[in-house]
Amino acid sequence: MKEKINKYIADISNIDIKSIDDYNNFTKTYLSKKGVINELFSSFKLLSPNEKKIVGKDLNILKNLASKKKDNFQFKSKSSNKHTNIDLSLPSSYDPIGSLHPLTIVQRLIIDVFLKVGFNISYGPEIEDDWHNFSALNMPENHPARDMQDTFFINLNPDTLLRTHTSSVQIRYMESNKPPIRIISPGRVYRKEDISARAHCLFHQIEGLYIEEGVSFIDLKQMINYFLQSLFGKKVKTRFRPSFFPFTEPSVEVDIYWGLETETDYKITKGTGWLEIMGCGMIDPNVLKNVNIDSKKYSGFAFGMGIERIAMLIYQIDDLRLFFENDINFLNQFKQKNY
Repeated sequence: MKEKINKYIADISNIDIKSIDDYNNFTKTYLSKKGVINELFSSFKLLSPNEKKIVGKDLNILKNLASKKKDNFQFKSKSSNKHTNIDLSLPSSYDPIGSLHPLTIVQRLIIDVFLKVGFNISYGPEIEDDWHNFSALNMPENHPARDMQDTFFINLNPDTLLRTHTSSVQIRYMESNKPPIRIISPGRVYRKEDISARAHCLFHQIEGLYIEEGVSFIDLKQMINYFLQSLFGKKVKTRFRPSFFPFTEPSVEVDIYWGLETETDYKITKGTGWLEIMGCGMIDPNVLKNVNIDSKKYSGFAFGMGIERIAMLIYQIDDLRLFFENDINFLNQFKQKNY
């Protein structure tokens, strides 16, 4: 092996790289993954310790000689070029031709806020069954709350449907994990709603869940305020309004002040200046019992928001339908906002 290495050292010493073709052939022959030097190092591993001591020094000389020969050519090709300062060893420059969708940008912003305070991400199926989408969430059959979420059933099967919220992900997570639990669940949801500037039959949600001993409504309010101030700044104006959700008690809706400066403002906020962006509340004990969590020992809160509503506020977009129309002029505005 020592004689073979010395032969390659002599060969490389006599090689004169004059062109880019010479350079490519040299690199392929000696320095590629299937090249001479890699093969020699593979054979080197099989030698005895004494043989390695004899061969190792020469093998390193060969490797360094080949690398230096390659580097010298790169240096000469840059310095000998009298007409340009282009470094041929650098990758070519290119302009990005795409960008993230604004909903993806906002979803990542929201997720990042909650990851910083210890939440994990949990995903689940978009095609759900009745138990995970309704019954386990304190909405048994014929419960009036089901009317609040007009549902897409699959093949007219009342037990197979497109999920109406990502709360179903929370049920699946609680069934297989014990407290403490701190998760957020992003994803697409579906409801039979009239498509308008404020609503769509397809939209995106992020829901959160926190369960531990001693969790109170104060913890919920502090978490929501932390989130909204992180996203919109500490001067954001918010309000909490009592509401009803079958899986939380007490329940509230959270509004952000949009303003009443233009006709569009009146249209989006229905003349109030406020835009509802999320619902939240303390988890109903019945929900905890349904997933075999001790409701006397543990308490928790849940919250959910539409990503489209948040994006409308951040970018001052007055029509929710723009997110789904693939208008290139609209999407091009977000090329510099990738996150």
